[in-house]
Amino acid sequence: MKVSWRLTIAALTLLLLLLPAHLGAAQEDSGEILVIDANGPVAPAMAEYIQRGIRTAENREAGLLIIRLDTPGGALDTLNQIVQDMRASNVPIAVYVAPRGAIAGSAGTVITVAGHVAAMAPDTVIGAASPVGGSGEDLESTIEAKLKEALRAQVRSLMEGRPPEAIALAEDTIETAKAVTASEALAAGMIDLVAVDLQDLLRQLDGRDVRMPDGATVTLQTAFAEVDELGPTLIEQMLAILTDPNIVFLLLTIGVQAVLIELGSPGGWVAGTVGAVSLSLAAFGLGFLETNLLGLVFLVISFILFILDIKAPTHGALTTAGVIAFIVGALVLFNSPGTPTFARVSVPLVVASGGIMGAVFAVVVAF
Repeated sequence: MKVSWRLTIAALTLLLLLLPAHLGAAQEDSGEILVIDANGPVAPAMAEYIQRGIRTAENREAGLLIIRLDTPGGALDTLNQIVQDMRASNVPIAVYVAPRGAIAGSAGTVITVAGHVAAMAPDTVIGAASPVGGSGEDLESTIEAKLKEALRAQVRSLMEGRPPEAIALAEDTIETAKAVTASEALAAGMIDLVAVDLQDLLRQLDGRDVRMPDGATVTLQTAFAEVDELGPTLIEQMLAILTDPNIVFLLLTIGVQAVLIELGSPGGWVAGTVGAVSLSLAAFGLGFLETNLLGLVFLVISFILFILDIKAPTHGALTTAGVIAFIVGALVLFNSPGTPTFARVSVPLVVASGGIMGAVFAVVVAF
C-alpha cells in the first residue's frame, strides 16, 4: 500500500514537472499572433497600416494576423489595394469586426470577407456596400451597373466555398445596400463566427483549419500563442489626420487667412510660409476625400473678394461677401447631398471659422 502511494506521488510529481515544458513547447509551436486596429474610413492611411501589419507578420513568421475592423467604408481603389495585399499574405488573416457597436460598412464588407477567417462581435453590423460617386452622389446607370457587377464578382471570388445563401447575401449588400447584424451574417454563413472579445475569438479559432489562397491548409494554434498589438506609426497617424475633413477645412482656413495677411502686409515671410504649407497640406487631403469640387469655385471667389477689399476698401462689403462665399464654398465642398457622414465637415466649425476669418481680416485691412 505504501509503495503504491509512493509510486502515485512520484508519477504526479513527474507529470507536474513535464507539464510546463509541454505547454511551453505548444506555445512555441503556435507562433505569435499580431493584432492591428483598422479604424476609420478606408483611406491610404489604413491601406499603409494594413500593408505594414501583413509585412511585419510575415517577417516575424507569425501564426495569425488579426485585423480588428471598424469602418464606414471608403474609396474603391484603396479597397482593391487592401484586398490584394490580404490575399497575397503568407500569414493567415482573421478580420474581426469589433468592438460592440462597430460597423463593416461599404468597403469594410469586402475587407471582412477577404480575410481567411471572418468574425464579428455582437451588436455589430456589416453591409451597405453599394458603390457611390466621388462626392457621394448616385452613379450614372451604366457606370453603376459596371461597378456593382465588378464588386459582386470580386465578392463571389473571395467567398468561394461558402454557402450559396452567404454569397447571395453578400451580393445583396452591393446590389440593394442591404445591411445585417452579426447573428444574421453568421446564420447565412457570410462570416465564420461571432466572438464577444479577443480572448473569445482566440478560443474559438484554436484548432481551426484555414485554407490559404495557394490551396494549402493551415491549422491555427491560438490557445497558448503570444499576442502582440501593432499600433500605427507617426507617419500613418499624420496621414489619417490629413484625410479628416475637419482638419482639411481648418488647413484651408488657416492657409487662406495667412496668405491674405501676407498680401495685406507684404514684406514678411512667416504668414506667407504658413499659408503656403497649410494650403499644400489641405490640397493633399482633398485628393483623398469625397468632395464636390464646385465648392472650390466659391472658395476662389471668396479669396478674390478679400483681395479686392485690400486694393479697394469698401467699408467691409466685399469682406462680408467673401465670408459668405467662403462658408458656402466649404459646405458645398464637403457637405453636398449624398456625401457619407464620415466625410462631412462640422457646420458650426465652418460658420465659426468664417466669422473669425472675417473679423481678423477686417482688423488687418483697418491697419
